[in-house]
Amino acid sequence: MSKRNPEYDFKWCPGCGDFGVVRGIELALADRVNRLKEPIENTVLVSGIGCSGNLVHLQEGPQPYGFHGIHGRTLPIAWGVKTSRPELNVLIAAGDGDFLSIGGEHIGPQAKRNLDVTVVVMDNGIYGLTKGQASPTTGFGVITPTTPYGKLEEPMRPLELYLALGVSFVASAVSSRPKELAQFIAQGMDHRGFSIVHVQSPCTTYNDTYEALKGNPAKGIEPAAYPVPDGHDASDLDAATRLVRQKGVPVGIVYRNPDSVPLQDRLTEARERTKVRTRDVDALLTGLHI
Repeated sequence: MSKRNPEYDFKWCPGCGDFGVVRGIELALADRVNRLKEPIENTVLVSGIGCSGNLVHLQEGPQPYGFHGIHGRTLPIAWGVKTSRPELNVLIAAGDGDFLSIGGEHIGPQAKRNLDVTVVVMDNGIYGLTKGQASPTTGFGVITPTTPYGKLEEPMRPLELYLALGVSFVASAVSSRPKELAQFIAQGMDHRGFSIVHVQSPCTTYNDTYEALKGNPAKGIEPAAYPVPDGHDASDLDAATRLVRQKGVPVGIVYRNPDSVPLQDRLTEARERTKVRTRDVDALLTGLHI
C-alpha cells in the first residue's frame, strides 16, 4: 500500500519481486488486447494462496475475470474454466510453495492432457506469506522456522521437472526484467498447449536472492542468471534438458514443442468419433409399467 495506490489493501514487502511480475502480466495482456483485438474480458486470471495470490486483484485499468482459488489447486480450477469455455484465454498466477508443493500432483496430468493454459510461477524459494518456512525450492541445509537444523531435502529443480513431465512450453525469467518477462508470457499465451513461465521472484524479507541472480563483481559473486544462448534450439527436448541441468538460471525460452496439440483439439476429435445415441422420450415413458 502507498499514497499513490491507496486502494491496494494487500501487504507486499518493499522490493518484492512479485511487483515486477504484476507489471510483466499487465504488459503481456495489453499486448494481447492490441495485437489480437481481443477484449481483456476474454482472459481469466486464476490465482492460488500465498503472496502470489494477491496478483489476481492488482491489474490496472480494464480487468480480466479473476478467480482467487485455493492453495495448490489453480490447475484444477483452470481446467474447469478452459474445458467449459475453450475460447477463453486462461492465465494462472502461482507461487513455488503453492504450485510445486501441494499443487505439484496436478502438473503431470495437465501436461499429459496438454491443457491450453499459461502458468506464471513466482519462485522466491520460500513460503513468504507465512513467514519464511522452507518450500520445495529452498536450498539444501537452509535454516528456516520449519527446518531449524537445516533443510534435509535437496531443492526441487522446477525447469527439469516441467520438461520431464511433458510441459509443451517452458520459459525461465527473472522478475527484475518485466518487459522481457512480458514477452515470455505473451509467447506462452500464444502457444497452443500447456505453458509455464517460471520466474525467479526474490523475497526481500526471508530470501533475498537479488544479488545472487544479478551478481556482484566487487564481492566476487558471479551472476546466477544468464541468457539462453543464441544457438539454443528450443524445439529440441534433449537440448532443453541439457540446458536446465547446467549450473545457474537460464533466462529465455527453454522449450517449445512444435507439434503441440492442445486438449481442446483432442476433445473435439473425441466428440467427432463418438456416436451419440438418441432415444424417444415419449416412447420410453409409454413403455413404462407403473
